[in-house]
Amino acid sequence: MHIGTVRSALFNYLWAKHNRGTFLVRIEDTDTQRNRPEWTQMIWDDFAWCGLVPDKKYIQSEHIARHQALLEQLVREGKAYLSREPSKNEPGKEVEVVRLKNAGKRVSFDDLIRGEIVFDTAELGDFVIARSLTEPLYHFAVVVDDADAQVSHVIRGEDILSSTPRQILIQEALGIPRPIYAHLPLILSADRKKLSKRQHVVSLAEYRDEGFLPEAIINYLALLGWNPGTSEEHFSLSELVERFSFEGVQKSGAIFDRTKLLSVNQHWMRALSDDDFIARGNFGAPDAEKLKKAVPLLKERAHTFAEARELLSGELSGLFSAPALDPAKLTAKELPERPGMTKTALETLQEAVKSLSDGVSAEAVKEAIMPLADAEEAEGKGGRGAVLWPLRYALSGQERSPDPFTLVAILGPDESVSRIQNAIAILKG
Repeated sequence: MHIGTVRSALFNYLWAKHNRGTFLVRIEDTDTQRNRPEWTQMIWDDFAWCGLVPDKKYIQSEHIARHQALLEQLVREGKAYLSREPSKNEPGKEVEVVRLKNAGKRVSFDDLIRGEIVFDTAELGDFVIARSLTEPLYHFAVVVDDADAQVSHVIRGEDILSSTPRQILIQEALGIPRPIYAHLPLILSADRKKLSKRQHVVSLAEYRDEGFLPEAIINYLALLGWNPGTSEEHFSLSELVERFSFEGVQKSGAIFDRTKLLSVNQHWMRALSDDDFIARGNFGAPDAEKLKKAVPLLKERAHTFAEARELLSGELSGLFSAPALDPAKLTAKELPERPGMTKTALETLQEAVKSLSDGVSAEAVKEAIMPLADAEEAEGKGGRGAVLWPLRYALSGQERSPDPFTLVAILGPDESVSRIQNAIAILKG
C-alpha cells in the first residue's frame, strides 16, 4: 500500500469511528491486468498491521453481475449507448465501449474540506463508463458499489477530485443518492511535488521492514493534513478517533518530513516496555540478560528497529562476546614520555571494578571510577582520556561504544575484570 493510501484510509477510519459508524474498505480490481490475489492479501495484511481493521470489506470484481445489469438498464433507458471505436491497444481492430450521454451541465457539490466545488461537465463529452457491458470502469463501478453499500461519506485524495463530476452524472443517471465527499490534501515531498515511487520511499511495507512501528506511522500520517488545534504531537489511534474532525483538516498539501517521522517513531519505541521492545523488534542475542540491559541504550540511540539492529551488530557487538583487541588502539591515549601508563591505569581500574557488586548501576560505577580519572586530570598526567579510553576499549573492542560506566553495568563486575585482565596481558605480552 502506498503511504498516501494509508493516510486516506486512516481519515476514513477516524471519521467513521468518531461518529460510531462503519469503516468500509473495497478493493477496486476491475482492471484485471493489474490485479493479483496475493497483492489483494498484502493490502488486507497492511490494514491489519496498521490497526485499521475494516468493519466490512469488499472485492469489486465480485459485483460484476450487478454492474452489468445497471449498464444494460442505462442503455435500455437511452441514458447510455454502445459505441464501436478503434482499439487503443490493438491497431486496426474495433472495440465496443459504453458511453454515458452527457447533457454538459454544470455540477456542484459541497466538499467537507474545500466547500462548494463547481464543474462544467461539457468538456467531458459523452464519456466512457465501461469497456464493455461486462467490464465497467472505475468511476462507474464505485458509484454502484457505494450506493449498494449505503456509503455516506467518501474521503479520498484530491488527485481523484476530477473523477467526482463524472461520478455525480452517473449517480443522477441511475437515480441513486449522492454521498458526502471530502478530498484530502496530497502528501508532498520537500520540493512540494507529489510523492513518487521512483524518488521516494512510499510503500508501507518498506517502512514496516525498516522497523517503524504502526503506532508511529498512524500518529505521523494523522498530522499530515490534520491539526489538533494544539501543540500536541503524539496521539494513539484511540485518541485520534476521539479528537478527529474535518475542521482541523487543511486544504494545502502536507509536506512529508522523514526526520519528523523518525522522531515520532522513536517516541513510540521509547514508550514500549523493555520486554515489548525486544519482542516487537524481533531481536536475538546470545545473552538475553545483557540484551535486556542494553535496551535503554537502544531506546536512546535508535530511531527504528533497523537502527537498533545495526547498533547490536556494530557498536554494541562487544557486549555479547569478548573482543579482539589491537594493542595500538589500546594505548592510543598514552603519552610518549609516560610509557606503561595505560597498563598502570588498567591495573588500578581493575581493583576498583573488583570492589563492585553484581547488578551495579552505571551511576555507581561512575562514582567508583571517575575519581581515578579526575586525579589523572588534576595532576596533568595525560587527562581523563588516559584512564577512560583504555578501559572503554578493553571492555568493548570498539572505537565507538557506550561510556565505560554503562559497559561495566551491562557486563557485570566479573566479566569486566576478566576483559581488563585480558587487556593487561596483551600489554605485558
